[in-house]
Amino acid sequence: MTGDRTPATPAIPASLAGPASFGGGEAAATAAPRLLLLVPARTYRAADFLLAAGRMGLDLVVGSDGALPLGGRPVIPVSQADAAASADRIIARSGPVAAVVAADTPMLGLAAVVAARMGLPHNPVQAVLATADKASQRRLWADSAVAQPAFAVVPAPACDDAVRRGAEAVGFPCVVKAVSLSASQGVLRADDPAAAVSAAGRIRHILAAARRPAGEPLLIEEYLPGPELSIDGLLTDGGLTVTAIFDKPRTPDGPTFEETLLITPSRLAGPVLAAAVRTAGRAARALGLTHGPVHAELRVSDSGEPAMLELAARCIGGLCGRALRFPGGASLEELVLANALGRVIPAGYQPVRPSGVFMLPVPRPGVLRAVEGRTEAAAVPGITGLTVTIPIGQHVRPLPEGDRYLGFIFAEGDTHGDVGQALAAAQERLHVVIRPR
Repeated sequence: MTGDRTPATPAIPASLAGPASFGGGEAAATAAPRLLLLVPARTYRAADFLLAAGRMGLDLVVGSDGALPLGGRPVIPVSQADAAASADRIIARSGPVAAVVAADTPMLGLAAVVAARMGLPHNPVQAVLATADKASQRRLWADSAVAQPAFAVVPAPACDDAVRRGAEAVGFPCVVKAVSLSASQGVLRADDPAAAVSAAGRIRHILAAARRPAGEPLLIEEYLPGPELSIDGLLTDGGLTVTAIFDKPRTPDGPTFEETLLITPSRLAGPVLAAAVRTAGRAARALGLTHGPVHAELRVSDSGEPAMLELAARCIGGLCGRALRFPGGASLEELVLANALGRVIPAGYQPVRPSGVFMLPVPRPGVLRAVEGRTEAAAVPGITGLTVTIPIGQHVRPLPEGDRYLGFIFAEGDTHGDVGQALAAAQERLHVVIRPR
């Protein structure tokens, strides 16, 4: 992973239908495994997981907290707020299943509860809850001596003096965060005490708008300079198998932290990547995670030392997984489902070509009227897809108040540089039209 070209990968068949092995095969394909997929109504991921299940020939049972366009497929209604009753309903209606998978973050806790009730491999519920609480992550990592930024947790009500003391204890510059939000929502850099107090006030308004509990604390942590990378992998009995490492060539440094460009494989040195993978594995174990996908975010110091920023018990968010194409045409979602069914994902099973994604940020608040130039952007050599995910006519807000990107551009190339150039060229051809309300 240290150069521009993708390393050699095992030649593994595309079919994932076999019940005992990742590669499958005609002799093994005796019956379609049955799998429960829990899908939040508000997610980008439903279609990709349904497509993956179809490609694998799985007998799929779906549970959701809202209406999904499934072509008449029955859906078991569930509620994130009442895991016990939802688990009872699922067990009564689903029949036996071989695995339980959450398609996105809001269903992770329920998936753990249901899998435990069914006696299937799963992460402990407390471990899953810890991944949704940035303060809990920091404390657990501190207990296990996992490398991370210095931090302070400011309990609610977070008065200005408490914020100022926490920021001064951490040092400047610092980053002020909401503990329960994700995708860089509610995250702001502060370079002095006054900026920290201002950031905390702004984040309180964001939390109120998101209807988070009034007693939620704030997290203040040391700002770490240096390149940022993300590691996607799959846990089996606590062991981490890496599926992709993304560089972030446009690593944000504040005051907000919207991500835009991600490219794999990483161009960081091999020893640095090895240390980052070890750190991510230790971080997952420190949280109590043992099973399923993880997505880790780290920064690397000038001396090459990685430090954990955050870790989620899911694969890479949004539609970013579409940037990855594995041997035989397998998708990231197929790997997640195969892992859930107990099939071995071999080490070194990496994307077949350098690839990347550009996440289109919301440039200003208002009503989205058009995204012009899509045909021209899609025609750029190397571009493999372009999707606008916010419907025209909807009100949009940039980060840190907003929680969505306008869309995603995907590319492949012979080298890391080719991918970056293609994505930049495509993005330059787009013109986003946003009007005031």
